[in-house]
Amino acid sequence: MISEKLQDAINEQIKYELYSAYMYLAMSADCSDRNLTGFEHWMRLQAQEEIEHAMRFYDFLLERGGRVELQAIDKPPFEFGSPLEIMEQSLEHERFVTSRINGLYDLAQAEQDRPAQIMLQWFVTEQVEEEASIDEIVQRMKMFGTDGAALFMLDRDLEARGPEEVEA
Repeated sequence: MISEKLQDAINEQIKYELYSAYMYLAMSADCSDRNLTGFEHWMRLQAQEEIEHAMRFYDFLLERGGRVELQAIDKPPFEFGSPLEIMEQSLEHERFVTSRINGLYDLAQAEQDRPAQIMLQWFVTEQVEEEASIDEIVQRMKMFGTDGAALFMLDRDLEARGPEEVEA
């Protein structure tokens, strides 16, 4: 059985994963309003991925005999600025999530909960990939600019992201 302290921390993480989905969905809608269909598509897939992450935590708690207690999710913003600002905010948010995952891992170590450590190792690896993926987009935007052809080409590249790239 999982400790109450770790159970509570995972329940809180479920909230943050669902907030992440909510935020990416809001970003998707903002991009849709600007006819940035590639950004819209990328953000929508990102939202789906975050829901899958929340469900990993949810299922883990149930498998360990824990209790899932869903918490209120804050309303995300609905306007995010330029496409570059959107991606920078995404990167900043993923760094925040990484810090939360690292804190959960530290707690699992302190609680000597090996199953939680193993489960959280997947998230540690996933967060490295998330940050690298978004940082690459940010760096490309800074290098090639965000006007005209460069933005058009990046938008088209982001639209090519397939659902198989969403990790469960």
